[in-house]
Amino acid sequence: MKTRWLTLTALAVAAATGLVSVSAASATDPVTLDSGYVTDDAGVLSASEEDAVEARLQTLSDDSSADLFVVLVDDFSSPSDSVAWADTVAEANNLGSEQYLLAVAVEGRSYYISAAPDGPLSDGKLDDVEEKIQGLAADDDWAGMITLAADEIQGDGGAGALRATLIAVGVIALGLIVWLVIALVRRARRNAEIRRRGAMPEQPDPNDPFSTLTDEQVETQAGAALVQADDAITSSREELGFAVAQFGEPATAEFSGAIETAKARMSEAFDLKQKLDDEIEDTVHDRRAWHIRIIQICDEIDEVLDRNADAFDALRKLEQNAPQELERVAQERQALDGVLAGAEPALAALSTTFDAAELSTVVDNPAQARERAALADRSIEAARAAITAGRTGEAAFAIRTAEQSVAQAGQLVQAITALGSELVAIESQAQALIAELQADVAAAQQLPDESGTIAPVAAATAQQLQQAQASLTGSARSPRRVLDALTAANTQIDAAIAQGTQAVERARRVQQMLEQTLAQAESEIRAAREYIETRRGTVGSTARTRLSQAESTLTQALGLRSSQPEAALTEAGRALELVRQATSSAQADVAAMNPSRYESDGWGGGGGIFGGGGSSGGGSGLGGDILGGIIGGLLSGGGGGGRSSRSSSWRSSGGGGFRSSGFGGGGRSSGRSGRSGGRRF
Repeated sequence: MKTRWLTLTALAVAAATGLVSVSAASATDPVTLDSGYVTDDAGVLSASEEDAVEARLQTLSDDSSADLFVVLVDDFSSPSDSVAWADTVAEANNLGSEQYLLAVAVEGRSYYISAAPDGPLSDGKLDDVEEKIQGLAADDDWAGMITLAADEIQGDGGAGALRATLIAVGVIALGLIVWLVIALVRRARRNAEIRRRGAMPEQPDPNDPFSTLTDEQVETQAGAALVQADDAITSSREELGFAVAQFGEPATAEFSGAIETAKARMSEAFDLKQKLDDEIEDTVHDRRAWHIRIIQICDEIDEVLDRNADAFDALRKLEQNAPQELERVAQERQALDGVLAGAEPALAALSTTFDAAELSTVVDNPAQARERAALADRSIEAARAAITAGRTGEAAFAIRTAEQSVAQAGQLVQAITALGSELVAIESQAQALIAELQADVAAAQQLPDESGTIAPVAAATAQQLQQAQASLTGSARSPRRVLDALTAANTQIDAAIAQGTQAVERARRVQQMLEQTLAQAESEIRAAREYIETRRGTVGSTARTRLSQAESTLTQALGLRSSQPEAALTEAGRALELVRQATSSAQADVAAMNPSRYESDGWGGGGGIFGGGGSSGGGSGLGGDILGGIIGGLLSGGGGGGRSSRSSSWRSSGGGGFRSSGFGGGGRSSGRSGRSGGRRF
């Protein structure tokens, strides 16, 4: 008896365990869709039924903008809610905004249609489709359920709608059929062409050279570009070794940095290629964009290496003719003495006429020019010694340093006389503006002034004119400050006159004001540029940035000069403000440097370039001003030589377009519909 009870208990436990196992086995986590439209993990469709519904869903895709994917499982789990399960599968399989997923739990007796929030079918339409297929689901007619869902999503009722149309229109049905066949053929051809193009834009973009290339052509160019760029870096590294041995480390520092930059960019290109080759499936749009980016990176690498190659080609040519080039530079240095002799008298003459603030950008130019001349002398002597010792590479670098020093010394002296001429021109502009403002005051006093706003402006302008006339006589004059004050006064009285004059008159005055501001901005930008270029070793990034912004803004103003003079005037004023910020910042940088550092730089002494011992000081100074720009100056004019023919075979730029649909299509916002729904049957 006891044995029988134990047996019955064991059988009951086994039966309960079996039920739990069966229940757990029937539950299905979110799945990966098969390659077709139907994923039958529940195994409820026969082979013929599956072929039939696949054909119907393919027709839906061909004849409409929608795709319907179907997944049949035993039950939903992780999550168990039909809405969350279906949305999870749709998102995991990258379904697009025009792609729908019908998820059916055949044993769990529930189903749901997942849709993106920006899909063409409304929530009400989807609810209607779910309601219509419920009866077929209850009868386990899975093929009929899928076919009806496709008919409803397509929106024409399938073949039944066509039959109704044939009955209704009679004779014209034949014409309709012919039209439909033609439309389907055209659509099929368009779809085939779209599939052939991949991510290639349908319409070429004149600004995008890649828009005329297929995805395959872009991929081919990217592969060729990678190989050629990698070979170019290898060749450049070999060239660097020869250059270091020939010219020494100081002359090759910039080239070494350029190669390191090229190697870093090459790593970026290889990383993109690795993403394209890994096992993760990428969209056609991503693949096209990454291939184009690889080509662009390789273009940039090629340009960097070409510029450096041209720089060292110039040094090699200089080395080949070192004795002759040395004599040429020595003669230029000798001719510089007469120019240097006139620097201090020219500055002194300006100092007796103009305020010190007006001369701040050139006040130390004579001293700076003498320092450049001294550095040129040391460089020439170093070059002679190097030629005698047979060190032609070192001699070439020394000759180039002397050449740069002589050129900068002459530029520093020339800046003094140029500034004097510009200040005289500004005074002339100020005098002309005074005459115009006097006429403006007279005109303003004749205008009706019902609001009482014109008379105060006219009185203030008259007072400003008196002050300006006094400031433009005698010594310590400041033409720029006077012109600024007159410009402000002119702006105020123009606003007052505008109340009683026609728009055409205002336009004329704005144009004249624009020309004055443009001239002043151009003058100050030139002065700031020369100041920074001749002190490049001590001027930091802030001054250079402000100057670059001023030049860009001035270019915009010049572009708007004819079409939008008022906007151009605004931009010109902004350029003027930016260049003054640049000058102020540059002067602050120079003032922060220790002038005595220039004395330890150069060829001689204990801390020179070619001398031994000493400390580099960790700063710039005169040696930094010259040497900091030698290689940079050589490299700035590169490009187009050496390997330029190499890049032309695969150079282009731009990017491709994107489609929002298609299998795996993007363009979806995060999440699916969020529509409440899901039905049981």
